[in-house]
Amino acid sequence: MTQAELKEAIKTAMKARETVKLNVLRGISAMVTNDLVAKGRGPEGALTEDEMLALIIRASKQRKDSIQQFEAGGRPELAVAEKEELAIIETLLPAQMSQDEIVAAAKAKAAEMGVVDKTGANKLMGMLMKDLKGKADGTAVKAVVDNLFV
Repeated sequence: MTQAELKEAIKTAMKARETVKLNVLRGISAMVTNDLVAKGRGPEGALTEDEMLALIIRASKQRKDSIQQFEAGGRPELAVAEKEELAIIETLLPAQMSQDEIVAAAKAKAAEMGVVDKTGANKLMGMLMKDLKGKADGTAVKAVVDNLFV
């Protein structure tokens, strides 16, 4: 998603009176502005596609963490709102890879790199995360890599 697409999505949500979606999109827009200012580009600057993806992933992780904290703290009613927001954020992310696809990618990368035991697992993990950035959750990739050399 680009910044222009984000602005259009905000307009569409306003016109459709989708309050939750509008709040989520405005929150991401604020994150974009804060990130631009932090990087010294000013609020009128632009982020690359990878930087936008990283922001959206960060927003997703924040919601997942909040859901976990609310449920652990016995506040499921607060977790419901976070789950709604997470569902909207996940529509902005690229489709996530299945477990089988991650395993296939890990085996192919291990063969390409010549990794045959746990000693090269960290290098394999690093290279896989570069290749699968935004397409697969890091915890799922780590679990696959750990299971490859058991």
